[in-house]
Amino acid sequence: MSQAPIPLVTRRNFIKNTGRLATVSAFAGVTLPLVHAAGSDLLQVALIGCGGRGTGAAGQALSTKSGPIKLVAMADVFAPRLASSLARLSKQFIDQVTVPVEHQFLGLDAYKAAMDVLKPGDIVILATPPAFRWAHFSYAIAKRLHVFMEKPLTVDGPTSQRMLRLGEAAAEKSLKVGVGLMCRHCRGRGELHDRIQQGEIGDLILMRAYRMHGPVGYFASPPKPPGKTDLMYQIERFHSFLWASGGSFSDFYIHNIDECCWMKDAWPVKAQASGGRHFRGDNIDQNFDVYSVEYTFADGAKLFLEGRCMPGCIPDHSSHAQGSKGLAVISEKGHIPSRAAIYRGQNKTPENLLWAFPQPEPNPYQLEWDDLVNAIRQDQPYNEVKRGVEASLVTSMGRMAAHTGQIITYEQMLNCQHEFAPGLDTLSVDSPAPLLPDATGRYPVPQPGIVTTREY
Repeated sequence: MSQAPIPLVTRRNFIKNTGRLATVSAFAGVTLPLVHAAGSDLLQVALIGCGGRGTGAAGQALSTKSGPIKLVAMADVFAPRLASSLARLSKQFIDQVTVPVEHQFLGLDAYKAAMDVLKPGDIVILATPPAFRWAHFSYAIAKRLHVFMEKPLTVDGPTSQRMLRLGEAAAEKSLKVGVGLMCRHCRGRGELHDRIQQGEIGDLILMRAYRMHGPVGYFASPPKPPGKTDLMYQIERFHSFLWASGGSFSDFYIHNIDECCWMKDAWPVKAQASGGRHFRGDNIDQNFDVYSVEYTFADGAKLFLEGRCMPGCIPDHSSHAQGSKGLAVISEKGHIPSRAAIYRGQNKTPENLLWAFPQPEPNPYQLEWDDLVNAIRQDQPYNEVKRGVEASLVTSMGRMAAHTGQIITYEQMLNCQHEFAPGLDTLSVDSPAPLLPDATGRYPVPQPGIVTTREY
């Protein structure tokens, strides 16, 4: 699918200009209310993408308490994943899972069949690799479905612009859209944000985010086995390939980046970074093993991100904010619980503790679903697309800075012409993959300082 040139867009004028951009004709027409009265109307759910996160999201949907809700359709490209997800959910939610064989769909176009089972006002969960997000979201809007979509929402500039337009189209239809940045629904982080904005740690000068652990998920991939196409191999091991997921950087680090930017109430304007590959053996994925990014905000404040996927090294999974009067813990030892706290000065010692959110904390993975379903049933405005795209774009900005060795601004990332997977909405199982190997079976990897205008 050829792409027409996209005009230069800035953060300030993007939303103002979106009204002048063309939208798909399916989004035109009269908006009808999609209201589900609390405790009465049944909400039906379809799950698109039956991996671990999709299965978890479906479980959280079925755990909401505001009214009847059932899972009625599922879709994936891999039959074992669908079967495993269905078995797990059926065991846990015996009376809420009704997915007969005729509502179990396989293939790259299975998302359409699963959404076709639903009626307008139902919910679809989009939990495939993020490359497919815009295409699936487009169909959900046309079907007038409320949406929960996993992070990241985008992995490059062209799809970010596309998703922003789609978010506006969803809002025009009064569709409710939640995104999987669950830290924004954390009550502990929410109170910490308010305290920081009220000046409890003074002027916010520096933030530090760490996600350092051994290889997880499909971070690394060995050579493709015989009998499997490049396309299916790359979709199956999506963390390994930039077009499918934004690589480990976008998938792993977006939460830390997003929660720090929330505390600042701003997005950074530029990023510079470094990174590299070590001890790769015969792995053919596109990821760096280590990343170090300096994000700069408009007022000169900094966010430093440290990422590492290497065994045998000291682990750290946390985010901190440092102000002129004190130190704040945004998260510590993982995403949940946050263990949000404020300390006097810059030393995190018990005697310096000024405030800590009470434990145990409500689970933000469940809270984001409670908030979405409540908005659906009460017909309240609810659309997280813009913020989700911005978080995804800022994450991509740091990734591109590391992969090119250049300073990358917000506007440069938004307007970068390199779409990783053009024509993705037309892919079939027999299509060539968006990324092709060389004669040795290896895929292109970023070359900082050599390839400087695109990531590979």
